[in-house]
Amino acid sequence: MARPRGPGPRLRPPAGPRGTDDALPLRPGLRRTRQRRQVWEVVRRLGGHCTADEISAVLRAEQPGVARSTVYRALDALSASGALRAVRLGDGPVHYEVAQADHPHAICQVCQGVLHIEHELVADLERHLEELHRFRPLRTEVVVVGICDDCARGASRRARRRRMLEHVHYG
Repeated sequence: MARPRGPGPRLRPPAGPRGTDDALPLRPGLRRTRQRRQVWEVVRRLGGHCTADEISAVLRAEQPGVARSTVYRALDALSASGALRAVRLGDGPVHYEVAQADHPHAICQVCQGVLHIEHELVADLERHLEELHRFRPLRTEVVVVGICDDCARGASRRARRRRMLEHVHYG
């Protein structure tokens, strides 16, 4: 793939061959290798919040012989370039998701379900710290660990893979 020429770096190349918006966004200077593309595509397919081991398992099922170290190197490059975010969701391994606007998470300790918390709540916390404590937040990372409604009612069995919890507001 030829490097884009012209004014300023392009962080988002044209859409992939299938015409979808699955372009691999890497900062200028980083090569778009086959391995990085494959890891990127698996993270997108899994929907984020996936571990290196989960990504490796999918790749090895599709292409036996893919080394876990290759996956880790690709994840490091994709994270360093800003394409992926590495997040800690409570205990356990680092999880990866496609980088978007920062958002805090709530994690069910029973089923490992993930809920994205509204940005307004974090903004209120940061405003509180600035106005009442004269503390200027530079980065805010919030992880709330608890039990989702399904698990509290006994309706959920431990998921094989982390799932996104339905974002419901109860009156």
